[in-house]
Amino acid sequence: MLYIPANSKHKKQQKGRSFRRISKKINFFRLHSGVIGLKAISCGRITSSEVKTLRQLIQKFLKKQGRLRINIFPNTPITKKPLEVRMGKGKGSINHWVFRIRPGMILFEIQLKSNVSVTHIINLVRLRLSIRTKIIFI
Repeated sequence: MLYIPANSKHKKQQKGRSFRRISKKINFFRLHSGVIGLKAISCGRITSSEVKTLRQLIQKFLKKQGRLRINIFPNTPITKKPLEVRMGKGKGSINHWVFRIRPGMILFEIQLKSNVSVTHIINLVRLRLSIRTKIIFI
């Protein structure tokens, strides 16, 4: 099951620009409920399939020894026109959903019940993401 919003105000929207500034207005920038987290260093976009893969990989290793909290949700639609279609005739259909990442955002948090080697799991997740990240602790 991919992460897509159930409903949105507008069916299609513009992609927007990349975020290179860190703004402190959003509460994405510090750990709330977890002990260990993954923090974005670079800006970019994370697709819903990447979020799904991230969740599956962490849950596979954590099992019932910890709890995962995902702070991001893909809510921006990316459209694409089919191949070999001429220009014009409106905007293309929705291809996939993304979440725009700013530097400094906490992507997910892990709350542990016992001593588990989570840094190995997070390093496996870091290989699968398309942006640069680092591990943070409380």
